[in-house]
Amino acid sequence: MSHKLNLLAAASLVTLTGCMNMAPEYERVDMPVPAEFDSATVDQGYEAPLYWEGVITSPALSNLVEQALESNRDLQAAAANVRAAQANLVTSRSQLWPYISASAASQVGDTFDNGSGPNTRFVDSNYAQVGVSAWELDFFGRISNLNAAALQTYLATAEGERATKIALVATVAETWLQLASDQELLRLANQTVESQSESLSLTDELFEAGTASELDVRRASASVSQAQAQAAQYEAAVRRDLNALRYLTGTDLPANLASQASLFPAPVRVDIPVGQSSAALLMRPDVISAERQLLAANANIGAARAAFFPSISLTGNVGVASSDLDDLFSGDATSGWTFAPSISVPIFDFGSRKGRLDAARANADAALANYESTIQQAFRDVSDTLAVSETIDKRLDALEQLADDTTVTLSLSSERFKSGLDGYLTVLDAQREDYSAKQQLIIANLDRSLNALALYRALGTWEQEAPDAGETN
Repeated sequence: MSHKLNLLAAASLVTLTGCMNMAPEYERVDMPVPAEFDSATVDQGYEAPLYWEGVITSPALSNLVEQALESNRDLQAAAANVRAAQANLVTSRSQLWPYISASAASQVGDTFDNGSGPNTRFVDSNYAQVGVSAWELDFFGRISNLNAAALQTYLATAEGERATKIALVATVAETWLQLASDQELLRLANQTVESQSESLSLTDELFEAGTASELDVRRASASVSQAQAQAAQYEAAVRRDLNALRYLTGTDLPANLASQASLFPAPVRVDIPVGQSSAALLMRPDVISAERQLLAANANIGAARAAFFPSISLTGNVGVASSDLDDLFSGDATSGWTFAPSISVPIFDFGSRKGRLDAARANADAALANYESTIQQAFRDVSDTLAVSETIDKRLDALEQLADDTTVTLSLSSERFKSGLDGYLTVLDAQREDYSAKQQLIIANLDRSLNALALYRALGTWEQEAPDAGETN
């Protein structure tokens, strides 16, 4: 009868395991940003996710992105961190279940024939048993909360990998755009060197004819030297851009890559639609990751609270023993079992448990602040890109008109100089204004495409694969 009562008591303890959870109830805080984006370019009916395939329009750039996603070392490190977090979760979850082990031993012994009395220590002994070692019953949710924290850490790490992929795609595209821009600027600088060298030759001829001064020659020569210096600067920038792309992709680049990079037409979609509601920010991987970290910190509070309560563990085994190894499993051996529940009650620890609880609460406060800060930064990122989107067309129109005007001004100034109506200083000023206007136009086109990528960084998402290890929210 007592055996049945013991088994019933053990079953009752197992049934009660995990019935209490000391973690604070989690409630998502209100977003610390306006409910809607303040912009005239938002689309009230737009809710579709933003994937990189819908942003990048250049086939060559798409191939480069796919290559980076396959070979980039930072992304490989992020994926390894996800696998490590997943393995830690499996390890943590194993504590919910009893650790069952089997053991066996065999001893052969006898006494020496020295006339001494019998000694029962020197005899044959064999046994085999299966047992449970110190299985903690999770009455107050300590283990389950630790498991919940491990799960949320794993999911946060997985979101971190998604954020890394989005950042990698954007960085590759941004570097591609910078390469295209630097090549345009290099082309413009070389054209300027060529045209100003012609002006220098003409000025030399006029100087020899006595219709131009040495000052005009020196100014023309200085203008050529300045253009040559900038051409060398942009040539170095193009090489650095190629080096950056080689690093990002993690492998060698195609031989004709530089010739495929162009700003015109734009290699990315520049008219990306944006939804009106700022709730779209909650889909950003970094925001989701920050909330997962907050949930993990919340669960750690529950584990720290549970440490104030008694810990109950069960130990038991079932086995057979025999003096003869041949009889161990033949039915002639002695069989038996043991059952040993134990309880550990905390009394005095000089503030150790309280310190861990205070630290867990402080970590939760920090995680909450980080979560809200991540949302605020995300809102700012989107707002900044919308500000550029609303003004970039005006800027481009003005710069295109400026480039047209300075080109005509340079042509007229050159004709007046050839006719002796103006000095070379007028031509030099016109050359500088024309060069500057065309540079600004190239940079503005670059900024428009970069702003589209900034919007992808701010609102882009990545198709989420179903996590392993039994994900629960």
